[in-house]
Amino acid sequence: MKRLSGLVAICVVVAAGCGVTQTGTAQSRTVTHRTKLHQITVIQGYSCDKGYTWFYSDGKLNECFVSQETQYGEALIPRGSSIDLKPDGRPSFAMLQHDSEVAGVKCSGGNWLLGPSEGAMTSFYPSGKLWACSLAGDQVVQGVPCRHGESILGVAYSLFVKHQNIDFGIEFYQSGKLKSCMLSEDFGGQKKITIWKPAAK
Repeated sequence: MKRLSGLVAICVVVAAGCGVTQTGTAQSRTVTHRTKLHQITVIQGYSCDKGYTWFYSDGKLNECFVSQETQYGEALIPRGSSIDLKPDGRPSFAMLQHDSEVAGVKCSGGNWLLGPSEGAMTSFYPSGKLWACSLAGDQVVQGVPCRHGESILGVAYSLFVKHQNIDFGIEFYQSGKLKSCMLSEDFGGQKKITIWKPAAK
């Protein structure tokens, strides 16, 4: 269920044009094997909790649940979060145990029914800088009023029942500047619930 839903989440985000999958991420989903850890184990500097952990075919860590608060890229993510690494060990994305602040914005985490592994993705550039996440509530980001992100159930409801625009999250340039988000209110001549992007220079 975990791996399947992760793929669904990736496909949904890519379909929206958010671009949070990075080179190698799709491949990483096909070359891993699963191992069950019977005790907390430090792997490549990450304290992985007991339970299922995923590795690449060369034995390098692909994904695990962290057993303690952990520095992941520029984020300090909470215990119980799921982290995903690229084949070279650099950050790819995390699924946060609960809503957490990353690079000055509060990103969504957790899932009240299925846990963090079935929730929103917080994606990172290989450098560790925040790339994109689903906002936990409406927030003003760098002066722009950005709308909260949709859950997977919310996305389905919006698409198939309400037939309305969907917020797939907020996105940043590697410099940290805001790249895009869905507006929570009218702003800068653009209407609420439309995608804001900086004006071309």
